[in-house]
Amino acid sequence: MLTGTCHCGKLSWTFDGLPESVTACNCTLCRRYGALWIYDYEGERIKISGPNTVYTRAGRKSAAIEIQFCASCGCVACWRGLRLEADGRRRIAVNLRLTEPGPVSHLPVDHFDGLDTFDDQPRDGRCVAEMWF
Repeated sequence: MLTGTCHCGKLSWTFDGLPESVTACNCTLCRRYGALWIYDYEGERIKISGPNTVYTRAGRKSAAIEIQFCASCGCVACWRGLRLEADGRRRIAVNLRLTEPGPVSHLPVDHFDGLDTFDDQPRDGRCVAEMWF
């Protein structure tokens, strides 16, 4: 199980298991946050706990999501989809940068063009360790 916490420790997340990869997105929010995301569905492998503040981004071309961040120190913990998937589940992703780098340093990084095409990009061979610093 992976765990992540904000800087002050009041907001945290858990991810049951280890993801196959992480995602770096270049949308107008993610490029500002510098987050690396790991995905699942709300109430399944990802759990969020602690007080948070929410910023909602309603999308035209992009997905409608809310960004949850610590109400105390401001660290971005996760994003949560506002629309349900066809199967009734809600997509959620946590910011991998809130965990310790060792256990995830080998994971490959997938790139997502959330700015222009809204498409997955080809892998370039980089892993988390190469993007962490």
